[in-house]
Amino acid sequence: MVGGRMKLSYVSPKIGGVRVSHGPLLKHIEACLEQERALGYKSESIQTHLRLISRLNLWLAQTRRTLAQLNEELMERFLQHVRRKRERRYVTGEPTTLRRLLELLRDRGAIPPPEQPQRCPAQSTAEEYRRFLAKERGLASATIYNYARHIDRFLSGRFGTGPVRLSRLHACDVTAFVQRNAHVNGRGHALQVVTGVRSFLRFARYRGYIATDLEASVPRVANWKLASLPKDLPRGAVQRVLAQCDRATVTGTRNYAILMLLARLGLRGGEVVALRLEDIDWEKGEITVRSKKGGGWARLPLPADVGTAIAGYLERGRPRCANRNVFVRIQAPHRPFASSGVVSVLVRTALDQAGVKSARKGAHVFRHTLATDLLRHGASLDEIGRVLRHKDPDTTAIYAKVEIEALRRLALPWAGGAR
Repeated sequence: MVGGRMKLSYVSPKIGGVRVSHGPLLKHIEACLEQERALGYKSESIQTHLRLISRLNLWLAQTRRTLAQLNEELMERFLQHVRRKRERRYVTGEPTTLRRLLELLRDRGAIPPPEQPQRCPAQSTAEEYRRFLAKERGLASATIYNYARHIDRFLSGRFGTGPVRLSRLHACDVTAFVQRNAHVNGRGHALQVVTGVRSFLRFARYRGYIATDLEASVPRVANWKLASLPKDLPRGAVQRVLAQCDRATVTGTRNYAILMLLARLGLRGGEVVALRLEDIDWEKGEITVRSKKGGGWARLPLPADVGTAIAGYLERGRPRCANRNVFVRIQAPHRPFASSGVVSVLVRTALDQAGVKSARKGAHVFRHTLATDLLRHGASLDEIGRVLRHKDPDTTAIYAKVEIEALRRLALPWAGGAR
């Protein structure tokens, strides 16, 4: 014993070039090493991470804590201990390393799952609704988020932190909530609010929580079919955006490949994120698009220039990793993009760097631009619908409105116009 603590010897041989002490984490450190390598970290970074884990292992042994006690709270106490020793408050990367360690240990069944925070009744009801949308409706996570985030506010506003008695809901509660929240961020937000509330009221009636059909009390939002115009980029803007990609860099090579998929094939952001290495058939010159919209999965011809862009990224830009997604993070850990929002951020940055002014700056603007260009070059709406993989022909019909000159010739002269 030294200073009231156990004096522990080091174990030989080293693991990943790092000496490891006896402790409850010892038999899991080899798995940590394998995970760090699979995520694409360099040797120097791996050793830094392993030293931190080895220090945690020693601290657990010295303080006589078991592996079963390891959780987020104990990790934070360990980090505070490390920072006191170094006389500084924060060391970059250490919290992320320890969170990754917790995930690994839970996957291996070495420590209990995280404790669920205490939820008030309103939060519990909203969570039940989320599970219903996921398991029984099979909706995508983004759709579930857009629906349920309004229900959190609806239930907490009506019931507070007390019991949720949906049988006490009245039409005036529903109408008042929509009127307060629908006008906040424009028509698109209003449509999300009313759609989410209607969906929740259908769920509540299906589960028997309410007997009255309150769905009819949800106010409607003015949304005339084909009332708006698709927002496409100005002519020549796509080439300017592609040209601003510095393909001499790893990031530029990746971004160029993504933008080519958006611009030439009209892929959605989520379809780019979901693209996997086995989805590209280089011999047949085809690409499989994984989609939850339209007709689902589809095989499309792979244009030569798009194939060249992807091949350039795979050869010179994509990090070596075990993940099968085509596009992964360039910096370790080399994981797939978290969501389609990453692609939209990439598009927004590319538009700004190219100096392109656009009313819309998400990934979808390239899809609209492709359809508009096809129409102006003589493609029929049916052909455009097949390229964009629209399930409903009416979805494609909106593009008929962008050919202003063609429509101008169909317009009858106004009787009160100039002579």
